[in-house]
Amino acid sequence: MSATDHQVAGDHYKKLKIQPIEYILANEMQFCEGAIIKYISRWRDKGGIEDLRKIKHFCDFLIENEVTEAPLAHLSERRVPKF
Repeated sequence: MSATDHQVAGDHYKKLKIQPIEYILANEMQFCEGAIIKYISRWRDKGGIEDLRKIKHFCDFLIENEVTEAPLAHLSERRVPKF
């Protein structure tokens, strides 16, 4: 049994062709990017407008980090475990 076969607290990801966690891991996304994928995938079925606000908040983090002198690590600098 795969971890994607079981979902805790609802079934809002099970109807998707690709679950957000699979997409996030396959593309080696950072936390904020992954959170955006998670919330945009479920907002109509779970969190509604609050999930859209969370997406905006994570986008604000990304923008802020890109315009400061300490941007988030680039892909080549990330420490992402390979599965």
